[in-house]
Amino acid sequence: MPSIENYRAFVLAAELGSFSAAARQMGKAQSAVSTAIANLEIDCDVLLFDRSSRNPVLTKAGAALLANAKGILLGSQEFLARAKSMSEGVEGHLCIAIEQGISIRPLLDLLGDFSTTFAHVSLEIVTPDPADMAGILKRGRAELGLMIEQEGYPVGFQFRGVGYSRTVPVAGRDHPLARLSQVRHADLRQHRELVPQIRPTAQTGSPGNRKSPSIWYAENPMLVLDLVLQGFGWAELPHSIVADGIKTGDLVQLNYGFQQSDILHGVDAVWTEQRALGVAGQWMLNRLLELPQDVWRETGNLPAS
Repeated sequence: MPSIENYRAFVLAAELGSFSAAARQMGKAQSAVSTAIANLEIDCDVLLFDRSSRNPVLTKAGAALLANAKGILLGSQEFLARAKSMSEGVEGHLCIAIEQGISIRPLLDLLGDFSTTFAHVSLEIVTPDPADMAGILKRGRAELGLMIEQEGYPVGFQFRGVGYSRTVPVAGRDHPLARLSQVRHADLRQHRELVPQIRPTAQTGSPGNRKSPSIWYAENPMLVLDLVLQGFGWAELPHSIVADGIKTGDLVQLNYGFQQSDILHGVDAVWTEQRALGVAGQWMLNRLLELPQDVWRETGNLPAS
């Protein structure tokens, strides 16, 4: 079985153009490098270098196998780096659940820092329906979640506010409400309201804060968006999922004449007491708590004051 040092000698000799240069790079005698490459050729039963001239030249087989040798060296380095991280208590995998409708844009710089700080941690981001968020965290499918704030959380859950999500009223461009410069409460009551039924504790059919007596419910806000685009009614939806439609003109943001049109909902970072956050997870939580409010404003989640 070839050793890592044999692969390294082969790669360095190919890149530097001579066995002597490879030996200097490795801090070994030239004879040791020559022997390492010769042993690799024996193990592979392939001639890697043509030694007929003053400096060795890669054979066709050697040139073809060079990329594989580099891959083996890189894999070895990644293995050692990841093992070192684990020995220091850094988890190898972190899953974050981000509730549908919460924009990921305020987190892009944070994720960039994470990729540098925890280069060997595999990061997974899932975007479940709001009704599934608590279950995903409780089952351990995700270690950390971002969700629209609730009045209360199940026993065993911890939460901290980290920002805001902006909800706006919209209708399709051909909807009657889209033609009104200012929408009255009486206008809304004449048309079907499409409502994301996002909380499992909510009672479907309960009027709550609904503005129309005619209501359709759907668990997934993206499904509500599709219904709005098809003209089945109007809805109050997260700005992050309607922004593109407003920009293209497929959606029209309604201007309420009776209250502030933009509605702000707090965003909480949520985790469970049943599963302690690892080093990477705790780093992520701390950075979420440090996010400045300007980050949410600049990305369109929070209107300028």
